[in-house]
Amino acid sequence: MNAIEIQAVSKRFGDTPVLHELDLNVAAGEFVVLVGPSGCGKSTLLRLIAGLEELSSGEIHIGGRLVNGLPPSERDIAMVFQSYALYPHMSVADNMAYSLKLRGMAKPQIERAVDAAAVKLELQSLLMRKPKALSGGQRQRVAMGRAIVRKPGAFLFDEPLSNLDARLREHMRAEIKKLHREIGATSIYVTHDQIEAMTLADRIVALDGGKVQQVGGPLDLYDHPVNLFVAGFIGSPAMNMFPARLRRSDGRATLAHDAFAIPLEPDLGLPEDTALTVGIRPEHVALGAGAIRGVVELVEPTGIGTIAHVRLGGSVLKALSFDRMPLTIGAAIAIDLPAARLHLFDAAGRRVGS
Repeated sequence: MNAIEIQAVSKRFGDTPVLHELDLNVAAGEFVVLVGPSGCGKSTLLRLIAGLEELSSGEIHIGGRLVNGLPPSERDIAMVFQSYALYPHMSVADNMAYSLKLRGMAKPQIERAVDAAAVKLELQSLLMRKPKALSGGQRQRVAMGRAIVRKPGAFLFDEPLSNLDARLREHMRAEIKKLHREIGATSIYVTHDQIEAMTLADRIVALDGGKVQQVGGPLDLYDHPVNLFVAGFIGSPAMNMFPARLRRSDGRATLAHDAFAIPLEPDLGLPEDTALTVGIRPEHVALGAGAIRGVVELVEPTGIGTIAHVRLGGSVLKALSFDRMPLTIGAAIAIDLPAARLHLFDAAGRRVGS
């Protein structure tokens, strides 16, 4: 297991900057997920670590060794791509063994390595099949097996599940998590799917515009997003956002929206009339209780609960209820927005308060 240290790494393609002075340390054995929208630089960072792209500036250390300029074959890493990239004319066993044969490893050692990886990935009965006879999930497991047999110091995953259907993605997430627990190898995983990030990561690195926005455990980013980008990107359904201004009356502070006001405790000491963006998770919006009145605009049954879209003046908030409430579109409804569940952000999008 190798630690990975990324120091002041920048990348430009011509005149276009993609990564800006990025720093990140991944501990040996840690599973770190890079998450962000398309074009944020996450796959570029992974390719820089793998040696598939050249740095514009900065340093990358793998296992304490500076790898700037080293080819991928000398970095002691294995990469699993979005495309399976299996040799169609080879069996599963031969695909998994190919890199070991190139190294000149003895046949008995190769067979032991392939058999051990096949057991971990439940591929024993498929070793003689060709890729065309496999499902998408089976092909992805073969691609992972091809990486595992090499026993690298680190694994790099570039959106490996994006070609799979929703049910298979869920299954493969569990397989990858179980595999990491068994092998314990340092892993960096790229995805734009925040559900994958939340379920797989020891730590999440939220990227946007080529910069690190926040690094922390999944629940750290969910419960305490440092800015509007992280607040809006992490969570499904997404966090509700609405504008408000800080008002004071009789020594009490309130968040004033065009349709309601919420007492604010503690006051936070912000100037009167400060413009804020207020966030609240859909599961924290209480339906059928409270002094705020809204109108039901849309109802989305999910099976395990109901998502209600409620109009409050100029804003529409989503409320996630795990009760199967009888809701009628166009009906008035009471809601509560508990002050303790609110997230406040200033005009620059930075978190205010704890």
